[in-house]
Amino acid sequence: MNPAQRRPSMGDVAARAGVSYQTVSRVLNEPEIVRPATRDRVLEAISTLGYTRNRAARALKTARSSLIGVLTDNLSLFGPAETTTAVETAAREAGYSVVLTSMTSEPHSARQVGAELLGSGVEGILVIAAHEGMSPAVTAAAGSAPVVVVSAQPPREAGVEMVGIDQAHGSQIVVEHLQRTGVRSIAHLAGPTDWFDAQVRRSGFTAALEHSGLDGEVVGPGDWTPRAGYELTTALIASGLPDALFAANDMIAIGALHALHEHGLRVPEDVSVVGFDNTLGAEFLIPSLTTVAQPFAEVGQEALRHLVSLVDGEHPSVQAPHTLPPRLVVRRSTRPERTH
Repeated sequence: MNPAQRRPSMGDVAARAGVSYQTVSRVLNEPEIVRPATRDRVLEAISTLGYTRNRAARALKTARSSLIGVLTDNLSLFGPAETTTAVETAAREAGYSVVLTSMTSEPHSARQVGAELLGSGVEGILVIAAHEGMSPAVTAAAGSAPVVVVSAQPPREAGVEMVGIDQAHGSQIVVEHLQRTGVRSIAHLAGPTDWFDAQVRRSGFTAALEHSGLDGEVVGPGDWTPRAGYELTTALIASGLPDALFAANDMIAIGALHALHEHGLRVPEDVSVVGFDNTLGAEFLIPSLTTVAQPFAEVGQEALRHLVSLVDGEHPSVQAPHTLPPRLVVRRSTRPERTH
């Protein structure tokens, strides 16, 4: 190999910084015990040379792979895709690399990919458990490695931790907002029955509806697509529209907006529309879409933090699901809230 193309080593860093090999190792592994001036000199040498750790060599020395497995499904959808990106970013910032595996539609796929992840040497597994079909993967991995699920529903397996977003609270803040705008009846355009997010958004809606005293109903389920929103809304137009439509995601809301426009109905003057997810571009719809924004970055960071603590042998004192709150983003597809 041409010496000019050789990958920089710790010895190269030590020589450039004027320190020992052991000092470079301490800066990489225990920086707090190295004097600040020396540490800065080593870090400058690392940056100048473009040195990166050899993970394979490190794994041989420490018996740690610094690999996290991430199992997901249906990355074409906004929620799973954003969650996966957030987890990957958080893992990279924590010094871990991600082995990403997507489920297939083949029988026993979840169990197989769970076993394959374990065979790749990952230290722990994050399962983005969006629907019931992911549960076998959690079961397959739970007994062999630390597992954290990113989900709207607590896992059934003992010892598996959950991090998620409070989907029921998302539905609640939608109903409360619509009530403050003067709405008296709401229809929830529901998502797929086997998806955990859809299940909790639906149950959260019915609970909030009962608490508010408003009239309402659940229609569907749909399949997360604009087509589903279009068809469900077209059927409601024929049978009698409520004052507001609360779609289980923004894609369903987009289909609803199209159906209302096609029938000459004004949003929000004739009917208000609310989505869920705050999908990229929701603010550029006509009218701009009121929706629920989910803290995907925070969920990724929190899930990764929980998994790393389990990998390091730390066990939280309270074994309980951890959920983060979403927030309502009010735009022009709903009327202004009343001030009295």
